[in-house]
Amino acid sequence: MKFGNLFRRLAGSEPQYVPSFTRQATYLHQAADALCRMTDTMDRAEWRTLEKEVKACEVQGDALLTEFYEQLYEKIITSIRRADLQTVALNIDELLDHINDSAKSILLYMPERIDSQLKDLAQYIRSETEAIRSIASMIGHLHENISQILIECDRITEIEHAADDAYEEYIGLIFTNEENPIELMKYKNIAETLEAATDAGKTVSDNIRKIILRYVE
Repeated sequence: MKFGNLFRRLAGSEPQYVPSFTRQATYLHQAADALCRMTDTMDRAEWRTLEKEVKACEVQGDALLTEFYEQLYEKIITSIRRADLQTVALNIDELLDHINDSAKSILLYMPERIDSQLKDLAQYIRSETEAIRSIASMIGHLHENISQILIECDRITEIEHAADDAYEEYIGLIFTNEENPIELMKYKNIAETLEAATDAGKTVSDNIRKIILRYVE
């Protein structure tokens, strides 16, 4: 079946899976925003409050993923393969888990400071979630939004590359300048969890690209 014909059957109506993706992307962005606010303060009480906010988003995301699986295999009719939709939903949930891990790492290690590079990594994560939220709003009419979705995927790739550079630079910096070995390991471990989250964001993007390539063929 031609790509255009494949999706034309659903033209004018929103596929049933779109609200789930939209809600999932909303929880994702809320968690990333709370994480950024954690890196913008040294108030430990505020860290605890914001970590709970991130955790609440992660719990809601887990519940939504379960609900989505039930819809996927029992109710919804879609021209996109269920396995592809499941993969993307799982990728988004894994990114949410990484954001939760990043928030927990700050609360666990209680660093003496939050360096600007750590703030930058958190901002990169939030920027990725903004792009994913944009993709989620367009995925229901994939054939009409291919160009814009690919622009957002390119944006995520660029962000992930910038995050890699920032992470590598930061690791070199702290190993050169940080004299307290305990604090050094704290900064290293926090940076690693943040960088892993940006990698998870790129995984979401990569699998969106695979969906587009599959249905263009």
